[in-house]
Amino acid sequence: MKARRTESLLREQARTGRVGLEKQFPDVFHPPLIHRAVVVGFASTALALFLFGLWRLGFSVETIWGGLGRLGDFIPLMLPPNPETWARAVLYLQSLGETMAIAFLGTLGAALIAFPLSIFAARTVVSRWFLRWPARRAFNALSGVDTLIWALIWINVVGLGPFAGVLAVMTSDIGALGRLFSEALESADARPVEGVVSTGRGTLSRIRFGLIPQVLPVMASQVLYFFESNTRSATIIGIVGAGGIGVHLSEQIRLLEWQHVSFLVLLILLAVMAIDWISTRLRFAIMGRAQSGGGA
Repeated sequence: MKARRTESLLREQARTGRVGLEKQFPDVFHPPLIHRAVVVGFASTALALFLFGLWRLGFSVETIWGGLGRLGDFIPLMLPPNPETWARAVLYLQSLGETMAIAFLGTLGAALIAFPLSIFAARTVVSRWFLRWPARRAFNALSGVDTLIWALIWINVVGLGPFAGVLAVMTSDIGALGRLFSEALESADARPVEGVVSTGRGTLSRIRFGLIPQVLPVMASQVLYFFESNTRSATIIGIVGAGGIGVHLSEQIRLLEWQHVSFLVLLILLAVMAIDWISTRLRFAIMGRAQSGGGA
């Protein structure tokens, strides 16, 4: 009985509070009709485009259901994951290491090149538009082309192998990291920079002591995330001949060696999970130290 009275009292207080909020913020609780019409119009347009896209691309529930049935036929063929011989297992592990090396070198190289270029793209550092505009457009051009396309281009330039994979990852990430780095520089607090300027220091000191200490943890976190993502990308570009475990994965799929395929997929999943676990903790550690340092 007491619980019911308490619940009834809380409901009454909630109603009273809602009435007060409705009077204080009428536009939130009772938006104008034109706003409602705009929201409904956008939602209806998005739904219509979605349905049209499904129809135009030949979406079929029957096809999906039949495909799932065929997928079920493949699963018994893939079990248990088996490299067949110990020598082949060692070869697969070496190729996995090569894939991780492609991702690491490509990400690190992209970060080292993107950082100095991002300074020219940040409006808080470079005020002249004719210097910022080419840097921003270059970043857009590089990141606008997928890593797989860059791999095909570099394979024709330097030949098959992991070197083409490193260049592909690096080229694509220079654009993406450059944009992220420049945005981090633009969002940095201006007070430390003003403090450096007040001492009579020049532009280089303003960047070195006013901006970099603020944005370095953010940039390091972004680089770690890209390394994690590029491990998967390095697997895909290996399928087109850019080195790594993707070469073996493509070969075994063509040969219909499904137990080998499942073994390779298992290796890739374990590697990605391990990198994700390590990268997540490093990112939290970096950002946590930055926040605690800023608060102190």
